[in-house]
Amino acid sequence: MSDARAEWNETCDLLVAGSGAAGLAAAVAAARRGLKVIVAEKAEVIGGTTAWSGGWIWAPCNPVARRNGFTEDSSGPRTYLEAVQGNNFNPELVDAFLDAAPEMIGFLEDAGMEFECGARIPDTYGHLPGAGTGGRSVIAAPYDGRRLGGAIGMLRRPMRETSFIGMTIQAGADLRAFMTATRSVRSAVHVGLRLTRHLWSLARYGRGMELRNGNALVARLMRAALDAGVELRTGVAVTELLRDNGQVSGAVLDGPAGPSRVASARGVVLACGGYPYDLARRKATFPHPDQHRTLAVPSATGDGLQLGEAAGGHQAQTLASAGAWCPVSEVLWPDGSKGVFPHIIERGKPGVIGVLASGRRFCNEGLGYYDYVKELYNAVPGGSPVESWLICDHRFIRRYGLGIVRPAPLPLGPWIKSGYLSTGVTLGDLARTCGIDPAGLEDTVARFNTHAANGEDPEFHRGTTPYMRLQGDPDVSPNPCLAPIETGPFYAVRVIPGSFGTFAGLQTDGDARVLDADGRPIAGLYAAGTDMASVMGGHYPAGGINLGPALTFGYIAGRHAAGGAK
Repeated sequence: MSDARAEWNETCDLLVAGSGAAGLAAAVAAARRGLKVIVAEKAEVIGGTTAWSGGWIWAPCNPVARRNGFTEDSSGPRTYLEAVQGNNFNPELVDAFLDAAPEMIGFLEDAGMEFECGARIPDTYGHLPGAGTGGRSVIAAPYDGRRLGGAIGMLRRPMRETSFIGMTIQAGADLRAFMTATRSVRSAVHVGLRLTRHLWSLARYGRGMELRNGNALVARLMRAALDAGVELRTGVAVTELLRDNGQVSGAVLDGPAGPSRVASARGVVLACGGYPYDLARRKATFPHPDQHRTLAVPSATGDGLQLGEAAGGHQAQTLASAGAWCPVSEVLWPDGSKGVFPHIIERGKPGVIGVLASGRRFCNEGLGYYDYVKELYNAVPGGSPVESWLICDHRFIRRYGLGIVRPAPLPLGPWIKSGYLSTGVTLGDLARTCGIDPAGLEDTVARFNTHAANGEDPEFHRGTTPYMRLQGDPDVSPNPCLAPIETGPFYAVRVIPGSFGTFAGLQTDGDARVLDADGRPIAGLYAAGTDMASVMGGHYPAGGINLGPALTFGYIAGRHAAGGAK
């Protein structure tokens, strides 16, 4: 193709496909270095799956941590990642990530963003060398959505299943207050104020304005992007990359006004959200793809990978896992719509276990959500449905909830009626309702209770690392992760494999440039977020390892496109 300007409908310096953490970070990084940037988002709202996420960002050695007294260098995190990843360790990508992550956080702070320190959040595998006990994670500070002005209408609303009437609840002190509202006056006051402000926002603006978690992160990135002059376009898809003498020099955009050709002098960044909804690609890379449910947004259909492959890129094939696994349960709402709920919080609390149809436990329930699904895949016999059940008693569900079922004082009845929550007067009754072997479940619970009463789990060693103990209840001793299951009635929720998104994106180098089949960078083509092959090698070493690399390699892509190599 010719680069004659008469052939273009419009021009820019950098075109970004996708508006999640990776895309917005790339846009801000490039625009604040003087580039004219267009972000094209095919959905009608901004934020992608990031806007539905918990919002935690794994970024070791970041300036927020240093200000809070954490002074480690990158050697510890690097040692840890090498221990976790084994043969999947990619030194170029890991070193690029660890080098740029602190710079990225500092850059976004300079752009007006605010972060809070995850001072008490440990890495998942505390027994491995280099594992951190806190300070490697940050989260965007709560944000007043009114500061976006009219652009608030572009922000994707929180996920229905993980919010309370549209209100997001942040892990940490905010979540603890909601969990203890019936047992603490201070917590009750906090919850009352949050609910009052939220209800007022609903009445006044039609949505919550006290934004937290991934919604706060996207809102802050939007504000930084708009302040830097980035043009955010919704309902506009990138349908084709255009090349000139081997270099990606523009793209075809398809929006309400029809197709247009946009010249992009510094290239294109692919950040479309991976391929959770591309069933054909999922079948080629996922175990049991038909039984899998994703927590990603429906617009994540593999566009970035298709565009990258058409330009000569290729998808990673050797990662430990193709997806960021997470156990989920299926939710049927009263209006007939269906959703999925991620089981993040309750699995590590004292008084719950996960079992197979045989009634037997199969994993350490308090380890990472990725590990629960990995062990479930390994434990289920071939040809059998890949499913498990979280089992608890009445004391547990009223104190902590179970899945989407909230703790007291919210009622259980609607969830029992919908079939989401199964119940039985005895464990045998519960087992028969779920299709679990009654004798197997009764035997498992009896053995579990014998040891749990003493704070022990000889079968799976629950509660033996800082990560597991953080997931527990500090008011329970001697082990915050263990308590007997003994006070009927008993309850269960069916749990199946799910994911936050995909890991098996396009192969890139440390500058986020897409590589061709010979390992050479394709000029003018970048990938970040889940359109890029996971720097974690398909492993899940800590909470926040999706957003941390997404922001970092988005930042790297924008910096490189602007000629700002480190």
